Amino acid sequence: MSLPTRFAAQIPRAVLSRSAVGCAVMSSVRASALMLNQQRTKASPLMTSSSSASSSMRSYSSRPADADHHHVRAKVTLATLRKLYKRGEPITVMTAHDFPTGTLVDKAGIDMTLVGDSLAMVALGYTSTSEITIDEMLHHCRAVARGTRSSFLVADMPFGTYETNADQAITNAVRMLKEGKAEAVKLEGGKEMAPTIARLTQVGIPVLGHIGLTPQRQASLGGYKVQGKTAAKAKAMIEDALALQEAGCYAVVLEAVPEPVARHITKVLSIPTIGIGAGVGCSGQVLVQQDMLGLYGRVPRFCKTYRSLADDIVGALKEFSADVKSGAFPAVEHTYPMPQEELNRFLRMVGEDNKEEETKAAAGQA
Repeated sequence: MSLPTRFAAQIPRAVLSRSAVGCAVMSSVRASALMLNQQRTKASPLMTSSSSASSSMRSYSSRPADADHHHVRAKVTLATLRKLYKRGEPITVMTAHDFPTGTLVDKAGIDMTLVGDSLAMVALGYTSTSEITIDEMLHHCRAVARGTRSSFLVADMPFGTYETNADQAITNAVRMLKEGKAEAVKLEGGKEMAPTIARLTQVGIPVLGHIGLTPQRQASLGGYKVQGKTAAKAKAMIEDALALQEAGCYAVVLEAVPEPVARHITKVLSIPTIGIGAGVGCSGQVLVQQDMLGLYGRVPRFCKTYRSLADDIVGALKEFSADVKSGAFPAVEHTYPMPQEELNRFLRMVGEDNKEEETKAAAGQA
């Protein structure tokens, strides 16, 4: 872009009108504006390249909900998950914490979307999952729900919202379903939580159990450590799994459990097991989306990093900064034209304003 076009607006008009240079600059501004307007009109960048010629809807990043994001597949339900389990097809589960991550998980064809309390750490910057509140979880769950059309949507019950008694758990679980738009809830704990889970399922709230490493209790477990590494602890974990099944869980998450133990639990249960750091013998697998996309570098041993998006994102942000600093962005195709007649009228109006300034300046000198 030429100097007059970019910087003429920063030069006082009275100064410009009192000099031959000012006249030349204004003439250059008019010429540049006319030329750019013609280029922009030809480019017609009012719609994105993906918009059809017949569409009258502009596509704005601030209104992604207006867009048809993806083909909607058949809705995944508890019956769907049961069919997958019975025919031995692994169940896929992925976390999401907002509208875009929920949309991407759904678009990828993942069977179950989990609004996990891990978002406390990977999305909100807390030091543990125990810090997140139910209102924060509800906020994020609603956002994910807006982007979820087919995947079965499950939400974590935050720490402190279900442990006191069954009535507390029911009250808060109902909020997760009604306000958060979730279809099921997940809560941590073994046979000590079975009575609460039984009450939840009796009133029609689907529950996903979670045993092994339970992050909400990591302080009492001595940190994020593998569970069930001794025969006695493995036996207790089997008892926990059976108790959760008896209480009515539709599936159970096994986290950071030795592969042979997880495989045996999967064998003795008649409901699916969802593994995270529990080996290939589970009925399905779940990962934290930010971990598998490589957004933070270091990941747990059990996580496979499918992409390293942090480098790509930082690189793109640096390119944007460089383009802005150099004036390469925005280019012609990123700006909007105005009707030629209106542009001419505007330039005449600007010229008349300049004449008024010149008259006032001349009167002041007199």
